Amino acid sequence: MPSTTTNRSLRLGRRPRSGRVLSVVEGRSLRRAREVLRIEAEAIQRLIPRLGGAFAQAVRLLLACKGRVVVTGMGKAGLIGQKLSATLASTGTPSLWIHSAEAIHGDVGRVTKDDCVIALSNSGQTEELTQLLPVIKQIGARLIALTGNIRSTLARHTDVALDVSVKREACSLNLAPTASTTAMLAMGDALAVVVAELKGFRERDFALFHPGGQLGRRLVLRVRDLMRTGRANPIVRETTSVKNVLLAITRARAGCAAVVDARGQLTGIFTDGDLRRHLDITPDLPRLPVARVMTRNPKTLAADRLAVEALRLLREYRIDELVVVEGHRRPVGLLDVQDLLKAGF
Repeated sequence: MPSTTTNRSLRLGRRPRSGRVLSVVEGRSLRRAREVLRIEAEAIQRLIPRLGGAFAQAVRLLLACKGRVVVTGMGKAGLIGQKLSATLASTGTPSLWIHSAEAIHGDVGRVTKDDCVIALSNSGQTEELTQLLPVIKQIGARLIALTGNIRSTLARHTDVALDVSVKREACSLNLAPTASTTAMLAMGDALAVVVAELKGFRERDFALFHPGGQLGRRLVLRVRDLMRTGRANPIVRETTSVKNVLLAITRARAGCAAVVDARGQLTGIFTDGDLRRHLDITPDLPRLPVARVMTRNPKTLAADRLAVEALRLLREYRIDELVVVEGHRRPVGLLDVQDLLKAGF
């Protein structure tokens, strides 16, 4: 049994003197944390078999919405609603967050007949939300509810109600919103993601709404912004000796050289990998024309393509360089994996 001194140390946040006591506390903490995560994971798992006609109807309402998706709620559910509104807005569905208490004091005037309202309430009996119901109906907006009580006032007076009820909260008192808000969060994400995909929301659209920071740079940058040109882009003829190709690569501080025919069209690429493969098996390698040992039909990309597409190609084919071409396979640049790394990819 821990001593009074040890208990007092724990309450005050001091490090207990007894290693045994510390070990017991640590063990209990980890067991409880694992239990919390299991409860919340179970809350999400239990949502999957409930998906059906109601979810499909909610998606149809959101797709048909000509205005904005207005999200509202109180307390912890309201905080989840803010996240849902932000996710919708950033994935191509215009959205507005309104605090339910503020809404009944004038902010409901932001809602129009062309809007679709998503209301979040675990009990479905939140006073501020129930006061809003007749007003939203009178305005003419459609209403979707995310609630833990499918028989509640909110559920009964909406166009469609999604059941996000949980078996129990992760809180030891079964009171604090924990598993219930996790379920709301997951259901909201499911709605937002499905709607975005059905709208055909793509990377370029995502980039438009995320211009700042590393994420924005990754989605906005194009190959032309990163490719090497001029002296940094070695281009040699098929008849050039391997020795001179290596000198050109060294001067450019590159890892390869693009090889072209007499018309200036790309026919191959010579990399350090080609050099290693032929070094021991090809006699008189330095004097040979590069066309004899180059890699034919290398992977290429146009300068106006997104840099993330280049990254996908490099990963898919496990290569380090891409030749950038235009027109009839005329090399205009070189993109190395190091260029993408420097750009934050």
